[in-house]
Amino acid sequence: MSNKLNSALLEKCISDVLAFANGETITKGSDEVKGKKRNFTETIEIQITLKNYDPQRDKRFSGTFRLPTIPRPNIKCCMLGNAAHCEQADRIGIDHMSVDDLKKLNKNKKLVKKLAKKYDFFLASDNMIKQIPRLLGPGLTKAGKFPTLLAGGEDMQEKIDEVKSTIKFQMKKVMCLNVAVGNVAMEKQEIIVNTQLASNFLASLLKKQWQNIGQIYIKSTMGPSHQIYF
Repeated sequence: MSNKLNSALLEKCISDVLAFANGETITKGSDEVKGKKRNFTETIEIQITLKNYDPQRDKRFSGTFRLPTIPRPNIKCCMLGNAAHCEQADRIGIDHMSVDDLKKLNKNKKLVKKLAKKYDFFLASDNMIKQIPRLLGPGLTKAGKFPTLLAGGEDMQEKIDEVKSTIKFQMKKVMCLNVAVGNVAMEKQEIIVNTQLASNFLASLLKKQWQNIGQIYIKSTMGPSHQIYF
């Protein structure tokens, strides 16, 4: 699918996002705005508004796509694993829980909610994944964090990187979507490629493709938004 984003505009907007996050002054409209360097790595996300789309009548869509560069490298994972997987997680510095650890939560809704809040995503061994609803109840599913399966022969670090670099577009009842495409520590070109691929992938999920996209903005966590598609 052809890329409808203007590459010169996209490059300028991403340069401004990075400059602002670095504490430099940028020009926004006719005003000069002084940036501020934060003491954490800001995430860069795109915000998309749909048009000619009725969430009540049109078919809801959902899709996942793996970006070439991990947009949020610092998101936290917990391995719900068998003995071998817990040992492997320990070696690479990943938090892990065994069946016994999960049993200790005693299906307590507050504790399961706390667990879901503590981590951004979960992996689970194949012999564990079937037991999770029984051990934890529906808490992880409700939080949208039901574990991703890690099969016996798969490389754990590779799987973690795969989940970290996978974005998801899911249509709810609102006409706005947002998704992380990078962070301010990445190279500009990596952010450009991630942004183009994410936008094209969303368009491919829509009935009328780019005709269903109204506007796209790009921004860092604390920075102003820049329109990259009109």
